[in-house]
Amino acid sequence: MTACGTGEGFGAVTWWGFSPAMDFQKEGLSASMKALHSNEENVPELHILMVGAGDSRHLLTTICRAHRWPRRKLHFYVVENNLELIGRHLLFLTIAVEPLRSMGLQEKSELLLELFGNSLIRSQTATYLQENANNFIHYITDLDYLHKKLPMVDMCSLKFKERDQLEAIFKFWRNPDPRMFQINKLWDLRNRQYLGNRYDSKQGAYDWDLHMKLHDRGACVINNRQYYQWRDKGLAFEIREGLYDVPNKSLASGLLMNYKGEKIPARGYWGDIVTSPYIAYGITSEEESLLKKANGIHVKTAQDVSQYNVTALLHELVTKERYVLLPPMEEAGLSEITEEDEDEAEMLKETSHIKNKPTHKSEQPEIVLEEQTVRQCHEVDNTGPNGSPCTAECDYLPLPDVKIHFLPLNCVTELHKKSNYRNLFNVIYFSCSMVHQLKPELKQIAAPQATLIVELTKFMLDLRNETITKFASRAAELAMEAGFVPFGSMDGEKDSFVRFELKDGP
Repeated sequence: MTACGTGEGFGAVTWWGFSPAMDFQKEGLSASMKALHSNEENVPELHILMVGAGDSRHLLTTICRAHRWPRRKLHFYVVENNLELIGRHLLFLTIAVEPLRSMGLQEKSELLLELFGNSLIRSQTATYLQENANNFIHYITDLDYLHKKLPMVDMCSLKFKERDQLEAIFKFWRNPDPRMFQINKLWDLRNRQYLGNRYDSKQGAYDWDLHMKLHDRGACVINNRQYYQWRDKGLAFEIREGLYDVPNKSLASGLLMNYKGEKIPARGYWGDIVTSPYIAYGITSEEESLLKKANGIHVKTAQDVSQYNVTALLHELVTKERYVLLPPMEEAGLSEITEEDEDEAEMLKETSHIKNKPTHKSEQPEIVLEEQTVRQCHEVDNTGPNGSPCTAECDYLPLPDVKIHFLPLNCVTELHKKSNYRNLFNVIYFSCSMVHQLKPELKQIAAPQATLIVELTKFMLDLRNETITKFASRAAELAMEAGFVPFGSMDGEKDSFVRFELKDGP
């Protein structure tokens, strides 16, 4: 008995999505962007509804690349089916807006990826999580304090019960006792249940899923070693050398389990154990050199691509400029150097060293770039949301044109009953795990010429190709029932998402 097709590998909580990160301003149809209403300052307002995104990949990508587009006020409305996911949204956003005076770009990207996709983290990362959990408790229990520290975040719409539960989640995060969440045992238990009698030959099962599914569906940059390690232990990103031995408590969630006919709450790891977190940032990139091959093998790994993409996003957030990868210095291969050229090469090397010694020009560009980035960060830190000087209360990078609203769990089908959401959303995103909430009432909260984006199941490895195709067809049916018409490609086996446009008239 195999687990293929059962869906057990997806889990009940979407810690990371099953599609690459996207910029909503890029993927939104041009008609949607032209139909925006303006606020009192005559700045167009773009309202984006995210249903079940799971992680913050789309949110951060859209915010960090906002400088590439005409100025717009970005309003995000986040709906999830688990409160732990809202906590993770807040965690990743906090990391992104940390000022460079307290955390550099490289440290930011490494920290974000480590908390994003690792079951076990370093002690330094665990300390950061515990310290921020205290801040989050203060935020969720005092919304005025939240507005003062993170004015771009709005949690007023959450129910009091949900805020109390979020407080309990953050208290669990700050508990330093590793025995509270033994994820290494929980991960192995999930693997045993999923693989069944294939557990004794699990390496072969990993190899099949990687080469016959992930690679076949376009994620060829994911290599054997990293994927096997993640499948076996849950470690996706080991960028820094160190000891990864502390459980990542941000991946813990509760679930009601059937035990002797009764529902009993249990805390564990109920997320993905098959696809991997590499899909979010690690399989596509604007830097094409990261996806090059040599002798049919990718030169870079999914971890390298993920680190570059996250670093590039955080760099753009600070500097408002695109991140450019410096070209590697040309190096001669060993086969190109002969014995007769060794003396001449040594002489040229010494001459070059003497010429460069007084100025150190080879090191200067990198240092200047870092200083420039830090300087720009300090300039940003000294500006408040309204362009006024920022006080000491501002501990994070301000985002004056961004507002993130966290809505109650699974509230999509109720939004049309509230007048303030009528004809509001210009871009609406549904993850594949939440497409069942795509109802005809969606038309009532969509703005004129709105764009609907639905994530497809291309990278859900438990699903066969015919099931993936049927899902795309069913998504199209639900969208058309809500008044949307397809725009562009509709190939469920090749595309990660599909777009629709709200049609005019009845």
